Amino acid sequence: MSGAKNAALPILISSLLTTEPCTYQSVPHLTDIRTTLRLLTGLGDKSDNQGWLNGADELTLRADHIKNFEAPYDLVKTMRASFLVLGPLVARFGEARVSTPGGCAIGARPINLHLKGLEALGATIEQTHGYVEAKATKLRGAKIYLDLPSVGATENLMMAASLAEGTTLIENAAKEPEIEDLANALNGMGGKVHGAGSDIVQIDGVEELHGVTHRIIPDRIEAASFVIAAALTGGDVLVKGARAEHLEAFLIKLKEAGVALTADDAGIRVQRSNAIKSVDVTTLSYPGFPTDLQAQLMVLMTVADGVSVITETIFENRFMHALELDRMGAQIKLEGNRAIVRGVRELSGAPVMASDLRASVALILAGLVAKGTTEVSRVYHLDRGYERIERKLSQLGAQIVRVKG
Repeated sequence: MSGAKNAALPILISSLLTTEPCTYQSVPHLTDIRTTLRLLTGLGDKSDNQGWLNGADELTLRADHIKNFEAPYDLVKTMRASFLVLGPLVARFGEARVSTPGGCAIGARPINLHLKGLEALGATIEQTHGYVEAKATKLRGAKIYLDLPSVGATENLMMAASLAEGTTLIENAAKEPEIEDLANALNGMGGKVHGAGSDIVQIDGVEELHGVTHRIIPDRIEAASFVIAAALTGGDVLVKGARAEHLEAFLIKLKEAGVALTADDAGIRVQRSNAIKSVDVTTLSYPGFPTDLQAQLMVLMTVADGVSVITETIFENRFMHALELDRMGAQIKLEGNRAIVRGVRELSGAPVMASDLRASVALILAGLVAKGTTEVSRVYHLDRGYERIERKLSQLGAQIVRVKG
């Protein structure tokens, strides 16, 4: 398993909080990681990533010569996580200028929770010409309530509060495993973060942080995508390194669908010999069913016995893959934030187009089980979150080749 992209991005950015070298292991080779490295290098963060560029999974960052406090539009527009430099920069240097973010076109993901939290910590915020400017002589601990359990806001505020004066409480915090991993990295740097993984996170600010060596957790979304690949094709696959405790809601639904699953320290073993049963799913904040697995599960339901209802509650524009699956013979009816999926005997290969990261892998999964050849275009989305997926699937017996891109 590759390291988790959604854990690696904020953890790499947390290197801005110290002058000392920070070494990170299990860093996946993804477009978003390269974008983050370009962003950090542009700020003055020194990196020793030649080994990583040559295929190793370890790199070292050192932010001892930061002279630029601006994250420009051309980088932030391609990756929403770039916005996470705002908290560390204003916490350590007292100023930051960061473009408003972009990323996948799956719906609005407002930044107001980030800004309200930083204001509560004492930062002055101005928004002009598509940029957010934050200034503070010294951040001070505060009690912050998030209207929604935003992952990005929780991460940004955890990092900022780590160098604030006093204690910060983040209530209604996001609970994802990636939040816990960031907390572990910060604590390894001498931070004092408590309660990560619960809805209340306490951060006792410290005067300075030091370097760290930290291994990124395995990517739970990649792991689950391979679980679905095996379930679709009737394979017998061990997803090495996958952590079942990070995927409980997902695995419950897979078992309901008739997929045999065995989890231990080695990973998750997937077996499926019987017909797939239809199941209903509603996406929710962690520990509920992940929105990042909604598209993949929909593929499984397209060839299940019966009718399933998939309800998307996190993003309002995350059913774009459904129309592409219909091109492959699926029977999906969209009603607002619900997709009603009637299982069919088989899918048929067709040229399809990826609209976002998770849709791209869903179309590849559909291609694995479809009769004939499927060609997925715009796979640059795929490279934002899946490391060498065609190689990994080929090793499992899939007939898949990257034509270009």
